[in-house]
Amino acid sequence: MNKPMLYAFAAIAMWASVATLSALTHTLPPFFVAGIGLMLGSLLTIRRISEWKVPLKVFANGVYGIFGFYFFLFNAYRLAPVMEATVLSYVWPLLMVLLSPLLLPGTRLGANHILGSLIGFAGAALIVTGGKLSLSMDAMPGYLMAIGAAVVWATYSLFTRRLPASSDNAVGGFCLAAGLLSLALHAATEPAAHPTAMQWLIIVVLGLLPMGAAFLCWNRAMQLGDPRQTGALGNTTPLLSTLLLVASGQAALNGSAAIAIAMIVGGAALGTLPIDKLRLPWTQPRRA
Repeated sequence: MNKPMLYAFAAIAMWASVATLSALTHTLPPFFVAGIGLMLGSLLTIRRISEWKVPLKVFANGVYGIFGFYFFLFNAYRLAPVMEATVLSYVWPLLMVLLSPLLLPGTRLGANHILGSLIGFAGAALIVTGGKLSLSMDAMPGYLMAIGAAVVWATYSLFTRRLPASSDNAVGGFCLAAGLLSLALHAATEPAAHPTAMQWLIIVVLGLLPMGAAFLCWNRAMQLGDPRQTGALGNTTPLLSTLLLVASGQAALNGSAAIAIAMIVGGAALGTLPIDKLRLPWTQPRRA
């Protein structure tokens, strides 16, 4: 595994801890947790605050990605069942792969990238749902919000690659702005929060790892790595998340887990291989 993929895997491993940690803060308003967490995450680069100064379009993309993802995801959880919303939000690795030729001129897809992402997403959906998924038209606004979260994260990631490279420390500025926006939404739409001492500790961990260091690692992975391979690796997020839930005693593996694990690992392996000889007509690069 090369260095960009290691950065990507580090970010994914930290994000996989969110479900386990969030179970201990589920009584708190989500935008409060996100706001405080993101502001704590920004402190990781406060000593390099001079590097927060970046072109406006780079800053806008950073805030769009980090705040936009949480905005759509939390509203999806409010408007739709959590299981279905989670599955739809995990479309982002597949979208990263499929949108690469459109947003990154000169990029082309091999059948291994497409098939690997499809197999990986199917495995991710299977491990989240246990093979039981029911979509209701009444929850359609929530489903659209979940898909919106996936679109935001996929496009943010690809634009990070396309826009002028910036210091990883600039992510601290993105987190601060996203945190302030989240707290503003909390003040406007949510009840007051009264965390316990343990919940404050969990928020600190969330802020420093999945809402802080993970974004730094992901920024480095997207600037240096191949988005097609990184997208395929992204499907391992729900796998790692489920394994952490099982290890902490918050969940149990069902009969479909072995199949799902094989699909996720196999899809990631297939998607991270070099482009193969089998190419589909629409996967050819878009000319700049």
